[in-house]
Amino acid sequence: MVIDMVDQWALNRLNFQGCWQGRGTWFGRDSEDRLDLESPVRVMDPTTYDISFSDPETGVWDGSGLFFAPGGHARYDISRSSYNTGGGCWQFQGAGGQSSLVPDSDRRRFGHEINLFHDRSRSMLVLIWEPVGTRWRLQLVGAVGFRCRKTSAPEPKRPVSMPPKAMLTSVEGWTSEAETFRPQPGCIGQVCAAQPSVFVPEQFMRHEQTAVMPAGLIFSVPEYLPDGPYQLEVGCLHTAGLFQQLSIVFDANGHLTSWERRRFLADTQEVDP
Repeated sequence: MVIDMVDQWALNRLNFQGCWQGRGTWFGRDSEDRLDLESPVRVMDPTTYDISFSDPETGVWDGSGLFFAPGGHARYDISRSSYNTGGGCWQFQGAGGQSSLVPDSDRRRFGHEINLFHDRSRSMLVLIWEPVGTRWRLQLVGAVGFRCRKTSAPEPKRPVSMPPKAMLTSVEGWTSEAETFRPQPGCIGQVCAAQPSVFVPEQFMRHEQTAVMPAGLIFSVPEYLPDGPYQLEVGCLHTAGLFQQLSIVFDANGHLTSWERRRFLADTQEVDP
């Protein structure tokens, strides 16, 4: 069942319009080639994404403090006509980003950018796998806690950092309705509803790499991409009463089949009869 007739370009504008600024923290491999998710390899402070629209159809993306761009800066014209030509962009109301649809050795990176919004705050996680021999290995993780500079409202208080199990246990039993979006080029793809779901920590912590990042972010992903079906789990504890989850689902051939978003609220916790 389609639950939102707003197209993907309109959701993109709704989610991302603003001047977003925050501290970018990037984690990678240490001197012994081990993934170190505690000591950052680089801190980009500030990281700024200024995204504006001159009319409903066109806009400008202007970024600085960027990890990959030459000189740390990039500027692009954006428009409805050019949006999501490859089919890897996805939008829900309050969540959006872009994904590689399948590992491609010619591109040398298999990446995902996940943005989870609450009011005018935005938590962004970037996950990058790179080929090592015949396998794809998690190489880089970036996290940015953005705040829109074009709002006068105070930033909601973010929960204090805690270990992954403690964070997920605090959400256990909360309920939500899963929303699903499937890859489709352009803007016409629609978000669909699924059956209500209950948060179970063990279903989130499905991989060996489960870690809490800055800005309330948490993820559980494989260090090496597996052969066969799998899914990536990313979440954000925005406040003590709101946890947002994004699942990225892949089939047995390693092709991305869907993004699933859930917003869990504390006052929806199931009560035993």
